[in-house]
Amino acid sequence: MRNLQSTARLGALSILAFWLAVAAVLYLVFDRIEKDRQAQLKPYAMRSGELVIPRQRDGHFYVDGEVNQQAVKFLVDTGASHVSISAEMALKAALQGGQPISLNTANGQRQGQLVRHVPVRAGHLVLNDTSVTVGLVGLPPDQALLGQGFLKQFDIEIRRDEMVLRMRP
Repeated sequence: MRNLQSTARLGALSILAFWLAVAAVLYLVFDRIEKDRQAQLKPYAMRSGELVIPRQRDGHFYVDGEVNQQAVKFLVDTGASHVSISAEMALKAALQGGQPISLNTANGQRQGQLVRHVPVRAGHLVLNDTSVTVGLVGLPPDQALLGQGFLKQFDIEIRRDEMVLRMRP
């Protein structure tokens, strides 16, 4: 009877070990697939100098960048007039003052400031004389809109699931 119980226990542990090993292998395979998929969704520079920004799952285009050397994640917004940041980001980026303006947003008008001559980087593309509006709400503080104040310096091409920014000649 004792041999039967120990054999049953050993068999149960063997089955458990087998399924744990299967689960571990599946985890590693799917983790690798997800890492590869995420790598394909990161913006990259072409040898020709173009910036290629893949469309994300939510349908938008995002690119890492900087406003006055402060790291930010841009949501590319071809309908926005300027690069737009929150008041909190403006403090971090040491942007002070600016011209008071009225901002026309999807949620109506609001007051903000227009700061000129700000260095802005999106991916590897840098403009040192960009106008930035302060007063963005509705996005996390480390996110900003990359609008026409920056984008107008580039030719923009949207292909299927990617946006390409190309320096104008």
